[in-house]
Order: sequence, then C-alpha cells, then structure tokens
Amino acid sequence: MKKIEAIIRKTKFDEVKEALNEVGIDFFSYWDVRGIGQARQERVYRGVVYDTSSIERTKLSIIVRNKNVDKTIKAILATAQTGEIGDGKIFVVDIQQAYRIRTGESGDEALFIKGREE
Repeated sequence: MKKIEAIIRKTKFDEVKEALNEVGIDFFSYWDVRGIGQARQERVYRGVVYDTSSIERTKLSIIVRNKNVDKTIKAILATAQTGEIGDGKIFVVDIQQAYRIRTGESGDEALFIKGREE
C-alpha cells in the first residue's frame, strides 16, 4: 500500500478529480493549503501590486493498493501539468498497515469493497 500526496494548482482540481475517478480512484481526501516557494513574481491586478510569496494550492491524499500506484500518478501528471512553474509535486510514501474500522478488515482488504475491487 502507498500513500500518494499531490500538491496541485487549485484550478486543476476538477480535472484531476475526474481523471482519478476514470482510473478507479473514487475516494481521496483534499484540502486547500498555502506554501512558500522560490518562484516569486510581481503581480498587478487593477493597478494594485500584490505579493506572490505565499502560494495557494490543493493537497490530495490518496491511499492506494500497490497495483494502482502507477495509474494514479499518471492520471495526476496528465491532468495537473501546465508546463509552468508551480504545477506542484507528487510524493509517494509506504503505508505499513490499514484497517477498516467498521469490519476490522486489515491490509489491502481495508482499501476496497469486495466485488467492486479493481
């Protein structure tokens, strides 16, 4: 099992969500985050200069079975990429164990519903 954390542009969230659903990832957590990076640009909106040192992004947290790691990452890369600085990052971390609280199932079985697994 792996945990995939992806930090993406907020404007790409809907596209990434659709791509994940198409590859069978129907549950993940997300939240809005702020970060500080090296890329800074002076932006002007209606004559007002504003600071771009703080960057708003959306962070996705997805726990997947090992066999679903590659297709999940490919879906995120294909839809979150603009080619511009600030497209985000993807991190992959090993998960030691998972439990479904309702049934007590553990391991891979805790990550899918029997009969609907992919």
